[in-house]
Amino acid sequence: MLHNRRYDIDWLRVIAIGLLLIYHIAIGFQPWGVFIQFIQNDENLTWIWTPMAMLNVWRIPLLFFVSGMGVYFAIQRRDWKSLLLERSKRILVPYVFGMIAIVPLHVFLWQNYYNQNMDYVSSPGHLWFLGNIYAYVLLFFPLFFYLKRHPEGKFHQFLKKWLGHPAGLLILMLPFIAEAELVNPESFEFYAMNTHGFWLGMVAFLTGFLCVYSGQAFWDNVTKWRWLLFAIAATLYIFRLTEGQFNAPYYLKAIESNLWIFTVFGFGYKYLNKPSSTLTYLSQAAYPIYITHMVFLYLASWFIFPLEIAPLLKLMLVIVFTFIGCFVTYEYVVRRVKWVRTLFGLK
Repeated sequence: MLHNRRYDIDWLRVIAIGLLLIYHIAIGFQPWGVFIQFIQNDENLTWIWTPMAMLNVWRIPLLFFVSGMGVYFAIQRRDWKSLLLERSKRILVPYVFGMIAIVPLHVFLWQNYYNQNMDYVSSPGHLWFLGNIYAYVLLFFPLFFYLKRHPEGKFHQFLKKWLGHPAGLLILMLPFIAEAELVNPESFEFYAMNTHGFWLGMVAFLTGFLCVYSGQAFWDNVTKWRWLLFAIAATLYIFRLTEGQFNAPYYLKAIESNLWIFTVFGFGYKYLNKPSSTLTYLSQAAYPIYITHMVFLYLASWFIFPLEIAPLLKLMLVIVFTFIGCFVTYEYVVRRVKWVRTLFGLK
């Protein structure tokens, strides 16, 4: 079984957070951005949604997969009390702090930009997935520690054999297909603070844990078949693209989502499983930057969108402003001030 540091999983968590930032920036240039409380540019760049629609079916599930995998490695060094304490510090504290001190800031910027009433109802906003992850840890830690105590039991042997076969990847998709069809959400790609997001996240979190728990066979499987997985996922995406409005039955979106994720795991394991100083830095910075990014995105939108310049230039400026603001805040405030580190879940 795997116990060594998995740098590819660390990289995928960083990449998943980066994709979420880019996704949120792109929303400001869509005709419906204002309806989900994003500051929206007057001139749209609807072509951006072509690549975003490809990401949209797997960006959030990937994050839950990786979070479940992270818990597997965490319990190798901890008992259940230590795990709950560590996850409370790393997830619950930033979640509560964000609701109190971060989310109200970008809500205020939106209200000010659109001359809305300056009131605020407590909400996790973009940090909703942290609350979900913490709930999954509480829900599954008895199962996880049971599996830890039986590292070579019958279930592990079954899982190892099952996930080492290409058909095992197909079987892994079945709970995701069932969730999509049974919950039947208004939109498959809308995950925040709804039943679909909770159940899909739970399935992905548990599946991520079991994939690592199964051992080397899963990683050999997705690495061997990574190009085929990519080809099928791309074909399903092209089908959505040609159908118009990126529509497809939910069961096909669930399949496509998993195929993209397995593809990412295969290529990640092949090329990213090695240490680097860049990874060490970004792995620590990822969550603090995600927690603060909406404030800088809204600030950038607030200043840049009224300018009489081309929308593509506005997009570039918003990206630069958002990333510089996030990294400067992390480097010179979050990273260096001890009590602030605690609020952002850092040691």
